[in-house]
Amino acid sequence: MLSIFRKEINAFFSSLIGYIVIGVFLVITGLTMWVFPDTSLLDYNYATLEQLFGIAPMIFMFLIPAITMRLFAEEQQTGTIELLTTRPLHDIEIILGKFFAALGLVIFALLPTLLYYYTVHQLGSPPGNLDSGAIMGSYIGLVFLGAVFVAIGLFASSLTANQIVAFVLATFLCFLFFWAFDFLSRIPIFVGKVDDVVQMLGIDYHYQSISRGIIDTRNLIYFLSVITFFVILTRLSLERRKW
Repeated sequence: MLSIFRKEINAFFSSLIGYIVIGVFLVITGLTMWVFPDTSLLDYNYATLEQLFGIAPMIFMFLIPAITMRLFAEEQQTGTIELLTTRPLHDIEIILGKFFAALGLVIFALLPTLLYYYTVHQLGSPPGNLDSGAIMGSYIGLVFLGAVFVAIGLFASSLTANQIVAFVLATFLCFLFFWAFDFLSRIPIFVGKVDDVVQMLGIDYHYQSISRGIIDTRNLIYFLSVITFFVILTRLSLERRKW
């Protein structure tokens, strides 16, 4: 697994992929927080990082599929997937190696945003007048959200040899699991009956819960369950070549 992890990390940073991903993420979040009039922190009357944690899921929804679309699709397109599977590695080790490499890139993209936290910390009146618990919870939520989207992207990439198809499919699935259940819960047939249950099936419900600074084990179990579900689906998808 470590050999696959190192291989993918080197692939990210030996090409422009890693730098583009980190650069795009920081530019969009920076513009949202400091430049765009409707969301600029400089126009707010209090210190907050709500803009960052509000826009980050939408950026992840497109950026992470762009990271993961090549992980298996390229291997299938070039035929190196067969060479990879002849190594003394189990399918699950290959999947987890690629999973943690992509997640590592997402975390690398998040690390520079700690500078935003320091800046907002200093801008507070008095300095340090921030809800640090909620901010810490939001960062944890973003890491888990990134992990779920990476797992979804890996599954989509394992289904096809076409990277564009993998990107579109992963983006659709990320949208579906993040927002679709919230929309479904508003359908009259569910309202007042099982709308809460339907909402709890979506990622956004649990992400918002963690973002309040309350680390509930139910939310962690949900994220880990969705990750495990898509990792298993990816393994089944890879095993199709043996059927």
